[in-house]
Formats: sequence, structure tokens, C-alpha cells
Amino acid sequence: MNELDDATLRDHFLGWQCRIRQIAMRRDGGRPSAGMRPRVLLAGGREVAPAVTVLLVPVQPEESTSFFRHQLRKSNDPRLVYERVLEYLQGTHFQQPRGFSDEMTAVFAPDSDVARVLLDAGECILEFSQYSQSYRMFCAVRAVPCGAPVHEATLWHNRAFNPNLPNEVHVLAFRPDWQSAQADPMP
Repeated sequence: MNELDDATLRDHFLGWQCRIRQIAMRRDGGRPSAGMRPRVLLAGGREVAPAVTVLLVPVQPEESTSFFRHQLRKSNDPRLVYERVLEYLQGTHFQQPRGFSDEMTAVFAPDSDVARVLLDAGECILEFSQYSQSYRMFCAVRAVPCGAPVHEATLWHNRAFNPNLPNEVHVLAFRPDWQSAQADPMP
């Protein structure tokens, strides 16, 4: 594999993530694809989860969070909410990869053993793969506090697809270490 600077690899990853998310929204009704569900391992190689759905959070998440929250509060019809949110995500939402943070998030149940193991370890390896592209990256793991903009963005985005999501969920954030990240093929 060739050596790349961290910013180039990060930008390539975010561009790839935005493309596969556009495809998922436009062709698969928003169903998370394989590339949005990395395999999760501990640093020693032990698998913690075969797949966890991660979310890309906008650098400035207030607009999308407000949109998702408004859609859920204005209608009790989950199908109508889903259709409006899907239309929003099919539009320009994923058009600008630089508008997204490289810190990804995921929602876990309040009693999740996976969340507990990841928080205890404080780090993990995420392995992404879809089509002919794969990435492997060490990530720092942290709990996102309730009420933080990233927590709210993650919670309301996920509620748009699962309106029964309780308030007590754990939102974990995964911050890649781009110096150790690998891509195959390299950009």
C-alpha cells in the first residue's frame, strides 16, 4: 500500500461513505448497506460485533437534527415521517463530504454488552467493506453525553427510521486514527 497523508485518506473515506449512503437512500430505501456497518474488533483482534451501523454526523448538525426532530413531532404516522426523511436524505444531504465530521457515531441499547466492552476498552478497530473498497482503522471510542449536539443528531436521525427508540440509548463516537488507517485499494 502507498503512503498517503492523513487528510487525503480521511477525505477519500468520507467521499466513499457519502457515495454509498447516497446509493442506500436512493436505491435501497435507506436500508444500511455493508459499507455503513463495519465489523468491530478490539485492538488484540477479538471481534466485538460482526456489524454495527455507524452514522456520519454533519460538522454542523443543528439543521439536520432540527429537520428530523420536526418531522417526528409533527406526525404520528411513522410511514409519513420515513418518506419525508428519506426524501431529505436522497437530496443534497450527502453531496458535500467535507460537511461531515470524521467522528462517526452509533446507537446502542441501554443494556448493551457491546457498548460496555467498547467503553471499557476506549478503542477499537473498525473494518469497512463494500464493492471493491475496504478500510481498516483504529478508533478512539467515547460516550457522547446526552444533550450534546452530536448525541441529538444521532438520536433524532435514528428515530426517523425507528420511532420507538428510547431516550436512554447510549451514543458512542468513533474517532479514527488516520495515521494507522489502511485502505484497499489506496486512493
